[in-house]
Amino acid sequence: MTLPPPVLAELRAIVGAANVHDADGDLVAYARDATPLFHHRPDVVVFPADTAQVAAVLATATRHGVPVVPRGAGSNLCAATVPLHGGIVLVLTRLDRILEVSADELLARVQPGVTSARLADAAAARGLLWAPDPGSRTVATVGGTIATCAGGLRGLKYGVTRNYVLGLEAVLATGEVIRTGGRLWKDVAGYDLTRLLTGSEGTLAVITEATVALLPAPAASNTGVAYFRTLAEAGAAVAAVIRAGLVPATLEFLDRSCMDAVEDFAGLGLRADAGALLLFGDDGPPETVERHLARIGVACADAGAIEVTTAREVAQAEALLAARRCALPALSRRGGVTILEDATVPRPRLAEMVDRIDAIAARHGVAIATFGHAGDGNLHPTCVLESARDSDAVRRAEAAFADIFAAALDLGGTITGEHGVGAAKLPFLTARLGADQMALLRRIKTAFDPAGILNPGKVGS
Repeated sequence: MTLPPPVLAELRAIVGAANVHDADGDLVAYARDATPLFHHRPDVVVFPADTAQVAAVLATATRHGVPVVPRGAGSNLCAATVPLHGGIVLVLTRLDRILEVSADELLARVQPGVTSARLADAAAARGLLWAPDPGSRTVATVGGTIATCAGGLRGLKYGVTRNYVLGLEAVLATGEVIRTGGRLWKDVAGYDLTRLLTGSEGTLAVITEATVALLPAPAASNTGVAYFRTLAEAGAAVAAVIRAGLVPATLEFLDRSCMDAVEDFAGLGLRADAGALLLFGDDGPPETVERHLARIGVACADAGAIEVTTAREVAQAEALLAARRCALPALSRRGGVTILEDATVPRPRLAEMVDRIDAIAARHGVAIATFGHAGDGNLHPTCVLESARDSDAVRRAEAAFADIFAAALDLGGTITGEHGVGAAKLPFLTARLGADQMALLRRIKTAFDPAGILNPGKVGS
């Protein structure tokens, strides 16, 4: 759609002409997010400075029937911020203040444009921990992290983003401003709208402030790595660790293809004769950390590990964590298009799911490497293609991922554990939820957004 000049004039009056961008270069830049193969140009990009401006923009958009897609850094991997129907991309990065960090109440209040890493640093300066740890933490905004209910490397021990959202300030499509939850860890008054908005991907409201829970920072942390001949052996080690009553802060895996890519990219000295790598770590009192890591090492050795090592110093621990964090950029260097998906299965079926992924990749003639969160069964199968212009390769990759999602469901899992639905997973959502639940989502969407302007074509549309 093309916005009429009067609508553009209203937007400029609300946020200032300098904060309304409709030049071709700006529109192209905001036509996509970090998800490959999905793009659509908006009609205008708007940068509000505060809640009042957000409310005024949304009221204008509802009045004129203009779609609005809220966006932070655009680092999501499910096409959640691609403006499929054009309209306004509402970029919230100017709302970037940390309003409060309270050690007494173990909480922080932040605007949505604050990055996850910046909040973590501010919490650490007060001896506190912001537990959510998405892979794109240096650029991912807190608003985007909440909108997609992001997970991360600490998910097994600490949970995901929804476990830390106490309250939200949010603007409805009509321009009404609501506050859900608050500063309390216990509050069961009314429906839990805070949980409902967390993970709603900008389809129900626009988040303009968040009150989030913090934890006391652990006194120490350390990391180790175990190498295995096969991923099945690594999966057996994960099961053994959990059976031993241990819940590590980190329990991640890389398959051989990921290990090769990471080693080529970062030169970390990973073993070349192993079929899989299990990265484990814990935090807490120093003596507890060392005791837990030793027990994890024994469980891995008993499960068939060919080598188990523990970092001797902080720099080594950070290097080991870097091996997991750089898996995506390492794989991305191997082709022109990198398609990273996520699916989750019950933890005991992790190795079986990887075997199915390998078989699916072979059947469709595509190369798929797999890494992910072994502790909670969340896998990231990743396909690297030479070019998005190779339509046959794209078709085969898409067919492979459709089979991967079906396999996850068949094993009692889900189509996404932490990336979100967005546009990329929407075709598979009914298979996960069923027709009745999909109909309920649409009724909820209508209650929040009667004109259907917020992120149309996504969840609940």
